[in-house]
Amino acid sequence: MEFIMPLFACIIVAFGLIKRVPVFDVFLKGAKEGIQLLYSIAPTIMGLVFAVDLLRSSGAIDMLCSFIAPAAEFLGFPKEIVPMVLLRPVSGSGSTALLTSLYSDCGPDSFAGRVASVLAGSSETTFYAIAMYFGCIRVKKIRHTLLAAVIADLTAAVMSVLTVRLFFGY
Repeated sequence: MEFIMPLFACIIVAFGLIKRVPVFDVFLKGAKEGIQLLYSIAPTIMGLVFAVDLLRSSGAIDMLCSFIAPAAEFLGFPKEIVPMVLLRPVSGSGSTALLTSLYSDCGPDSFAGRVASVLAGSSETTFYAIAMYFGCIRVKKIRHTLLAAVIADLTAAVMSVLTVRLFFGY
């Protein structure tokens, strides 16, 4: 398996040489454009990371979770996944840390563990993606995209619970 990436790179270089493309010059041009792109989106990403860290360290997420948990339990959601439902659209690494913690607390085969697994696999870090892609092309009017993304995240949470109930009989 470790030979796949070098083989892929060799195929690209060979194809470029067959087509008489200046492979190294094209590579340098792409690397330069990548660095310029990184420079243009870095402030947006840094702001998003700062906001997530601020919410987590201030306890705002815990407070919001304790406020939402009773309603979530009433609707049939395991209260343990509420932090993940809130954090998943914002931070992939933060939600992965919550998923790992949930596995150790409840177990991966518990109802909450299975719902969290389905949620992790069926949802996206939408705020991160919106910040990155729209920041890259400098689009500022994102209200329709944001509304659709929030609806998709809520749908993923509901469908995660329903899917686990349907397939595992909880």
